[in-house]
Formats: sequence, structure tokens, C-alpha cells
Amino acid sequence: MPWSAPFDKPIVLRGGRTLTTLQHAADYVMKLPKAEQQEVRWQTAVEHLINAAETGGGWLMFARIAMMRALYADENDR
Repeated sequence: MPWSAPFDKPIVLRGGRTLTTLQHAADYVMKLPKAEQQEVRWQTAVEHLINAAETGGGWLMFARIAMMRALYADENDR
């Protein structure tokens, strides 16, 4: 599956921007500070993004879920 593959439903960021493709999500993670990129939540998200790009299928859904969990981890801990 190409990195340009769209998520079934865009990921809405705080502030209203959206991530619509695997590439958008990967770019978002790569712009995070290096220390934050090394956090387990982001490493998991990246692993799922790569799996989706390499194999497609259901991995696209898992990549979206992993991104959502990483983005909103603070809210999930409440």
C-alpha cells in the first residue's frame, strides 16, 4: 500500500488540522522532538504506519488507531 493511502476517516488534531494519509501521519511524527519520538506510544504508532505501508489491508485501521492513541494518550489516562 502506498504511503499516500488515505485513512478511512481523517485523524483530527487539536486545533482542527487533519491527518488524512499514512504519509501525513508519518510526517507529523517526524516533526516531533526526538525525545518524544522515542516514547513507546509514538514508536508503536510508527510501527503500525510502516506495517500499513508495507502490507495494507487491516493494518491501515490499526495505524489510525495507534496514531489516535498516541495523540490523545494524556486524555486516555484520565
